[in-house]
Amino acid sequence: MTRGTREVLESHLAHREDGDLEGDLTENYHPDVVLLSWGEGTDRGHDGVRHRAEVLSSYLGHGAFRYEELLVEGEIGMLRWSGEADEVRVRHGVDSFVVRDGRIVAQTIYYVAGDRPGGDEHA
Repeated sequence: MTRGTREVLESHLAHREDGDLEGDLTENYHPDVVLLSWGEGTDRGHDGVRHRAEVLSSYLGHGAFRYEELLVEGEIGMLRWSGEADEVRVRHGVDSFVVRDGRIVAQTIYYVAGDRPGGDEHA
């Protein structure tokens, strides 16, 4: 039986909370996933997911994430999140997902990272 959207996304979040990117890729992402990120453009496949994770890590390192709300309707999911590290705060994080046949096939990524007053960057 194929996993539903909520089950896939909850697994994705659990892997990320554990710092297990490779397990997340294996279990939850389609090999040909498409990622769209505001200000960064398009990435594809597992290497694209790794690249997006590296970009976020450049802001937060191993900072704490807070998953605030997960909405699911059919094959579409939307996650609202935030994160904080010593010098950087990410606010207004929103990722959207399309899940088909038990795998994430598309993801959009938007967040604002600020490390100084008025010094926000969009990704």
